[in-house]
Amino acid sequence: MPEGHEQIISSLFGGGVGPAHFAAGIGAGLCLIGAAYGISKIAAAAMDGTARQPEAGNAIRTGMIIASALIEGLGLVALTVCLLLALK
Repeated sequence: MPEGHEQIISSLFGGGVGPAHFAAGIGAGLCLIGAAYGISKIAAAAMDGTARQPEAGNAIRTGMIIASALIEGLGLVALTVCLLLALK
């Protein structure tokens, strides 16, 4: 192995990066994927409902925005918990 590679490998994998950092990265990715999936399901259902009953579009849109905001807030809380794990 050429000189200097041991130091690079040591700094990447042995420099205080433990299982908590790995778990925080996996957790952050999963919570953001879950939030995106939930919002996409809400949007699909809202479009389907609006297509079936166009006169109820405003009520459906309001419910969709409220539900999306709640899911987004939950995703941000989960992301914050993961970041706190990583910085601990």
